[in-house]
Amino acid sequence: MQTESKLKYVEETMQIPSDVQITLNSPNTITVKGKLGELTKNFINAGVEMSLQDGILKIRINGRGRRAVAMLYTTISLIKNMMIGVTQGFTYKMKIIQSHFPVSVKVRGNELLIENFIGEKVPRKVLLPDGVKAVVKGEEIVLTGLDKEKVGLAAGLIENATKVRDKDPRKFLDGIYLYEKKVGIES
Repeated sequence: MQTESKLKYVEETMQIPSDVQITLNSPNTITVKGKLGELTKNFINAGVEMSLQDGILKIRINGRGRRAVAMLYTTISLIKNMMIGVTQGFTYKMKIIQSHFPVSVKVRGNELLIENFIGEKVPRKVLLPDGVKAVVKGEEIVLTGLDKEKVGLAAGLIENATKVRDKDPRKFLDGIYLYEKKVGIES
């Protein structure tokens, strides 16, 4: 009788660039350091095991099949985004669209205040995630940060805060909309 040995895991290796330092705090928590700063991410819920040797990161996920392969390449993509973030950063640009009332947007600490949106008396507030910086330049909001997930989350929170409800969306186009994503921090 012939037995076929199948792997009980999927794994991949990735080369670490010379300008990035990676440390493993545990088999599934990683810290990435670069010239702009440092990011830490925990992959414990993904069932990821990582090992570091001679500038090569080895990522292993227990299981096999489509789900394990998808989780493996998602993890690799997240780590690559962390490496890009600590070396170059991310910039998202948003446009303020107003047709009925003049909208005023201000940044106070880690909070974005949207005043007079559709003529409302009370300003709408958006709490920005840690590590995300917002700058208002006329009719444009520039979001910058090292963590791509947090910068994208901030853009989504701002769009949702200015969503027009109970009005005809073909006529009331007012809002703040994302129009550009870039690698690199813009001032």
